[in-house]
Amino acid sequence: MKLALGMAIAAAASLSACATTTTSGPVEVTRFHLGSTATPLETGTLAVEPAPGGGPASLEFKTYAAAVQTEALAHGFTVPKTDPDAQYLAVVGFTRTTRPAPPRNGGSGVSIGLGGGGYSGGGGYRGGGGVGLGGGISFPIGKQKYRTVVLTDLTVQIRRRRDATVIWEGHAQTFSPGEAPAAQANAAAAKLSHALFLGFPGESGRTITVR
Repeated sequence: MKLALGMAIAAAASLSACATTTTSGPVEVTRFHLGSTATPLETGTLAVEPAPGGGPASLEFKTYAAAVQTEALAHGFTVPKTDPDAQYLAVVGFTRTTRPAPPRNGGSGVSIGLGGGGYSGGGGYRGGGGVGLGGGISFPIGKQKYRTVVLTDLTVQIRRRRDATVIWEGHAQTFSPGEAPAAQANAAAAKLSHALFLGFPGESGRTITVR
C-alpha cells in the first residue's frame, strides 16, 4: 500500500508541475484556518485519511490523497515514520459528477457556474445541490467535441491529532470537458490540490479563483 501511494505521489507531483487549464475551467478555492500574521500556522508530520462516511480507501482516493500529500509536503509538513506517529491528519473528501454539457455560449464555448455548495458563516464547508450550470465562466469546446462536463470537488481538513482541533480546512472545485485529459482523476486531483495549497495557508475566509 505504501509503495502504491508513493508511486501515486510521484505521479501527482509530475502532473502538478505541468497541469494547465487549456481545456478545463478555473478552480474556485475557499480556505479557513487558525493562523494569523502574528502567529503563523504550525506544521509538523502529517498522515492522510479518507473523510468519514467515504468508505474504505479506494484506488481513486489514493490518487487524491497522494496529490494532497504532495502539496502539503511542499508547504512545511513532513512524512511521519508511521501514520499513528503523525502530529496532524489531513482528512480528504472528493466528489466527481458527470453532467451533459450545457449549450454553447454565443458560439465560443460553454458556461459553468461554480459554487453549488459553500462555506457556512461559522467557518465550515456545507454541501449544496452541486455545481450549477449556466454561470459566467466559459471555456472552448471546439466543434461540439465534448458532450459531457465533469465537475470535481475536493475538501481537506488538517487536524491536530492530539486534540482533533481543525487548524486548516479548504474546499476547491473545478470542471472539465468529459473527454478531455484534464477530466481524469489524476489530473483533476493534482490541479485541485495545487490550487488548494497555493500560498498556503491562504487568506482565511476568502474565496479566490485560480486559473
